[in-house]
Amino acid sequence: MEYTKKDRKKGGIGAMDIPLIADTNHKISKAYGCLIEDEGVALRATYIIDTKGILRHMSINDLPVGRNIDEVLRTVKAFQYADEFGEVCPASWTPGKPTMVADPTSQKT
Repeated sequence: MEYTKKDRKKGGIGAMDIPLIADTNHKISKAYGCLIEDEGVALRATYIIDTKGILRHMSINDLPVGRNIDEVLRTVKAFQYADEFGEVCPASWTPGKPTMVADPTSQKT
């Protein structure tokens, strides 16, 4: 995964503290529905799986469109925050920004 070895300013994503895996035998891409079987190529897919093994988020792009790593990392942080504090992270939420609670009568909503 060459892009983890390059700094963000040089087109990479830099060092990461989250696991990344390669799917050289296409077993994972087939199981998660992003394999173009007749071409033996996987679409550009991102899956966020929590520590309990639960798929929390998935996005699949066609081959000509890449992914936004900043959005992936923001989404991971939002799931972690929501799990820890039991609050809702609205669209475009980033750490330190206001959250909501899943209660329509709450002032925080």
